[in-house]
Amino acid sequence: MTKAKPAHKRILLKLSGEALMGDDAFGINRATIERIVAEIAEVTRMGVEVAVVIGGGNIFRGVAGGSAGMDRATADYMGMLATVMNALALADAMDKAGLTARVMSAIGIEQVVEPYVRPKALQYLEEGKVVVFAAGTGNPFFTTDTAAALRGAEIGAALVLKATKVDGVYTADPKKDPKATRYARLSFDEAMAQNLGIMDATAFALCRDQKLPIKVFSIFKPGALKAVVMGADEGTLVHV
Repeated sequence: MTKAKPAHKRILLKLSGEALMGDDAFGINRATIERIVAEIAEVTRMGVEVAVVIGGGNIFRGVAGGSAGMDRATADYMGMLATVMNALALADAMDKAGLTARVMSAIGIEQVVEPYVRPKALQYLEEGKVVVFAAGTGNPFFTTDTAAALRGAEIGAALVLKATKVDGVYTADPKKDPKATRYARLSFDEAMAQNLGIMDATAFALCRDQKLPIKVFSIFKPGALKAVVMGADEGTLVHV
C-alpha cells in the first residue's frame, strides 16, 4: 500500500506572535511553541518544504503602552525586533525537535541572524531546512501579513497558511452565532465583497495578484497542519 503524498510541496506558514503565548498574557509559552514545532516537524518529515513568517505581538504588546504617541516608524521597527526574538525561539525549539532551522532577517543584524537572501532561502528549503523569516518586510508601515504574502510569492510557495485561533472563515462569529457555518472555499473577490478581513488589504491584494491561494486554519487544532498539506477539507481556502 502506497502512502498518500502531500498535496503541496512548499508552503509558507504565517504565525502570529500571539500564537506563541498559549494562555499567557504575553511572552512565549514553552509548551505551546513545542506543540506548534511538533506539527511543523510532522509535515517536514513528509517531504513538505516549510517556510515561516512570524509576528511579534506577544512581545510588543508588553511594551505597546510605552509606544503610545511614538513615531509610527520607530514603533514598527520595535515590532520587527520582537519578531526576531520570536524567530530565534522558534528556531531553537525546532533544533531541539530534530529539525534544522535557519532564521533570515529583513533587517541587518548579522551577529544574531543571517540576512534574507532569496537564493539562499531557496537553497535551504530544497535541502529540507525550515526557514524562519524575521523582521517582516524590513520596512515600517507594512504588516507581517504582507511579509507572508511577499515571501510566499518570492519562494514560489504553493499556499500561504494563515494560522489563527479559529478553524477557518465563518459566515458570522461562531462564538456569538450558533448558526454560523464555515466556508470551505471562497474566491478573493467574494472575501473582499464581504469584507471578511482575512489579511490586511496589502497582503490580500498581493496574494490575489500573484494567484497565491490562502488557507485559513487553526494552529491550535491537533493535526490541522498535516490535514491542510494533505489537501483535506480543513479550514477555508481563499483562491482566485
